[in-house]
Amino acid sequence: MPAASAGDPVLRVSGLVKRYGGRAVVDGLSLAAEYGQVTAILGPNGAGKTTTMEICEGLRRPDAGTVEVLGQRPGSAGVRPQVGVMLQEVGVYGSVTALEALRHAQALFADPQPVPDLMAALGLTGVAHTPFRRMSGGEKQRLGVALALVGRPSLVFLDEPTAGLDPQARRTVWDILRQLGSSQVSVVMTTHYLEEVEQLADHVVIIDNGAVLASGSPAGIVAAVMPPTIRFTAAPTLDLSDLRAALGAGASVDEERPGSYVVSADDTAALTAVTSWLAQNAVVATSLNTGSRNLEDAYLQLTGRELRP
Repeated sequence: MPAASAGDPVLRVSGLVKRYGGRAVVDGLSLAAEYGQVTAILGPNGAGKTTTMEICEGLRRPDAGTVEVLGQRPGSAGVRPQVGVMLQEVGVYGSVTALEALRHAQALFADPQPVPDLMAALGLTGVAHTPFRRMSGGEKQRLGVALALVGRPSLVFLDEPTAGLDPQARRTVWDILRQLGSSQVSVVMTTHYLEEVEQLADHVVIIDNGAVLASGSPAGIVAAVMPPTIRFTAAPTLDLSDLRAALGAGASVDEERPGSYVVSADDTAALTAVTSWLAQNAVVATSLNTGSRNLEDAYLQLTGRELRP
């Protein structure tokens, strides 16, 4: 497989399939991650995120499809020195200290980061000599991030890097990920924290049942899935046919509950249409406001609200 050239994605996945027991947990999935960007892969539990990441990391083999990491086969000798990996569960022997784990990982790379600097950046200096089994969940997560970064990778895979972290530690990891982006290090991550994605991600891929539901920038996905809304309250059971006609195709008007109306439209003239309709029909609106949705709204619209195992 040829090496990546300038302008190529750092990660290219095409038609990826992985089956367990005859069930496709990844089912024809295709995505790309661009150089120097943070790409977030989102989806409910069981959507196929971790399996996809593990195939991209070279830890599992696909049943069908192709994956290129930096233009090469995942896990190949040319790729390994350039890639950092944080698995969903940090795999360190219980008796090994944070310092020992990082020094061992450091020795595997030609130009690693200084371990003391990395530990200080992630708040691990105070537990440098603490065995892994005695570290808190948040400390283990931060050590996992440090192990993924110690080799100065060009591409980092992070599977839920801030799970279990307190707000201060989460913000610290955010700052580090922003610094990676400004240094042109590419990041591919999974997370369940959608605020995190809105803060960090350049590109988002939402998957479910092993297939892509939507991809694009966080704002682009929201705009495509959840158009801006106008809400007003007035007398119940109004005849909305004239308002629907004024708004035109692509807009919707619904009475969510008696006297509470919502207009969804991506036309900047929608507010004018609503206020004109109210005036022409002598409808007294006791409240009227505009608002946009966020990534969580779009995510739930795409994947549903039911609980997953």
